[in-house]
Amino acid sequence: MAQKRVLTIQDISCVGKCSLTVALPILSAAGIETSILPTAILSTHTGGFTGYTFRDLTEDVVPIAEHWKTLDLKVDAIYTGYLGSEEQQQLMADIFRDFKGTGTVVLVDPAMADNGKLYPAFDEKFALGMRDLCKRADIIAPNLTEASYILEKPYPGEDYDQPYIEQTLRELAALGPAQVVLTGVSFEKGKLGAAAYDRALDSFEYYFTERVEGYYHGTGDIYSSALLAGILNEKPLADAIRIACEFTVGAIRRTRAAATDPKYGVDFEHELAALITLLGE
Repeated sequence: MAQKRVLTIQDISCVGKCSLTVALPILSAAGIETSILPTAILSTHTGGFTGYTFRDLTEDVVPIAEHWKTLDLKVDAIYTGYLGSEEQQQLMADIFRDFKGTGTVVLVDPAMADNGKLYPAFDEKFALGMRDLCKRADIIAPNLTEASYILEKPYPGEDYDQPYIEQTLRELAALGPAQVVLTGVSFEKGKLGAAAYDRALDSFEYYFTERVEGYYHGTGDIYSSALLAGILNEKPLADAIRIACEFTVGAIRRTRAAATDPKYGVDFEHELAALITLLGE
């Protein structure tokens, strides 16, 4: 069987595991050839660190893509994560147009907000630009905060129930994506997981694990990368969200047990063997 190839488009944070430094090893461990398009290079990620350096690579996106066109590059998936500007959002729409072939899966992780607030660099206009990008995707994987901004709805906090989540999933799917995965969902104390909706089947899927207290940077990127790994390994949506949940929480548990400073990211590296096992089941 021919090896599948994914193009992932995110920033590189040199210290603090997130974005490309987690997407590349996770997808590679899953047996997927992973091509990258860096959107920026930072000395560290922006969560919990100060004084970091930042180099914007927006001007490099078009020349790189133009070279790839001369190669007639084919990809099985395009996966976007953290984007730094509205200009980059617009460039991603061009990438989708130029490199999405028959059967190519486009996954957008609209990484822009958490805990009821947009990240400091973003505003409501950026959120609406991300909504436009989600319309072009096959799969989107927002958290509840990001979903609220995309839909221009009030953030519910923890005051929601299953009908609210299912209505939110339907509204997100109505924008265009065939499948929606909503992360950070909980219906009972001590449990946390994901809810998913398949528009073609009009079906919902849920998976929950034990909640690990604390805030761990980069786990959304880890989840989305593992989710795509499952999908490209021909797993049904229900299995893909389960695999991503188990892999992510396993990495969090290792980090908590080691009492590692969470701003440096979680120990997903020692959990990769478990991911490979899960994908092989």
